[in-house]
Amino acid sequence: MRLLTWWSEHARGDRGDMDCAVGVDDVPESVRALSSLPDIHYADCFTLSTDADATPEQWARTTFGDVPNAGEQLIWRGFLGLRLSWGRSPETVAGWRVAARGQDWIRLEAASWFLSANLVVRAADGRVSLGTFLRHDRHLGHGVWRTLSPVHRYLAPRALRAAVARNERRR
Repeated sequence: MRLLTWWSEHARGDRGDMDCAVGVDDVPESVRALSSLPDIHYADCFTLSTDADATPEQWARTTFGDVPNAGEQLIWRGFLGLRLSWGRSPETVAGWRVAARGQDWIRLEAASWFLSANLVVRAADGRVSLGTFLRHDRHLGHGVWRTLSPVHRYLAPRALRAAVARNERRR
């Protein structure tokens, strides 16, 4: 439990070169408005400045890949029960369905029997953002996410930072 508490305490505020917002009311409206969920019970957004020029879909694929890795499988399918697609497809990113896109954003969606989730990647004005939005469709969703959210807030910014490094090396 101490490790989860440490992750929770370090998940808020500024992370050096990364802007971090945790909480439905704290996530910038420009990202929050891109979620398709009618009721949002959890929201966060991590944002980095970058010189890399990539589309939102390229950012999403660089961050998560075309298919989920073993760790993502464990968390997304195992713990969260998300129904993800298998295999590579232009209609999915790491198994998440590409639900909508705009010039500077892409929204990925997945759901389980107890929660619904959106991942929103926005690339604009020399910045890339990763927003996570959840709705607890059953009471279990709240309990599961309460346990996993500190892990998410530890891993998500690292995944975004790694994607920025990969895209900047490709320049």
